[in-house]
Amino acid sequence: MAVNWEDQGIILAVRRFGEHDAIITLLTEKQGRHAGIVKGGSGKGGRAMLQQGNLVKAWWRARLDEQLGTFTLESARAFAAEAMIAADLLAGLSAMCAMAEATLPEREPHGAVFRHTLHLLEHLGVPGWEAEYVLWELGLLRDMGYGLDLSACAVTGVTEDLSHVSPRSGRAVSRAAAEPYLSRLLTLPAFLREEAATAQGPTEIAQGLALTRHFFETHVFRPHSQELPSSRERFAARFS
Repeated sequence: MAVNWEDQGIILAVRRFGEHDAIITLLTEKQGRHAGIVKGGSGKGGRAMLQQGNLVKAWWRARLDEQLGTFTLESARAFAAEAMIAADLLAGLSAMCAMAEATLPEREPHGAVFRHTLHLLEHLGVPGWEAEYVLWELGLLRDMGYGLDLSACAVTGVTEDLSHVSPRSGRAVSRAAAEPYLSRLLTLPAFLREEAATAQGPTEIAQGLALTRHFFETHVFRPHSQELPSSRERFAARFS
């Protein structure tokens, strides 16, 4: 019995399949991370649409649910072309797609991640988008069950003057409580503790990316003897 669905999706990855076709991975709103074959996807007509970060309308068909299946696609918005106006935008787009591709389980709905990803793509280049990227990674961690608690100090319970994060518990620590343990703690940048997506310069972005990197490494990549995607590392290096 044939299996069919349609959904909107963001292209996370594309690889050549045979002489003319391509295998793509989409982050869809209802189906989660989902792969399939695009017939003719390696030809001239397909390459323009099949770019990492582009939004498409997708129809997936397979004889059985467990099969790879085939996609029929219709372009919805060419975010990749929009990001090509600046190297930092393209780096952020590539990092985001690579992180979603590497971390999300296949065929498991993550509607919140899809919506936040689409929001970030729509706001690439808007002032403060780099901080929004850090918030996106925090949201990805939360959706995977590894959310950080930045609401109050893990030691004293105070909610003000939070300056660090415990690398073990993922909970915030106040400046006074952190003082004896500074070398063991991660810095909590001001734009995260103030719940405002506006960072004061590249140093705070670098601090935010170092914070999320630690927890992705600890909970997601290192247990499977994997490393963070190289595109994500290159994006982070732009701020350090």
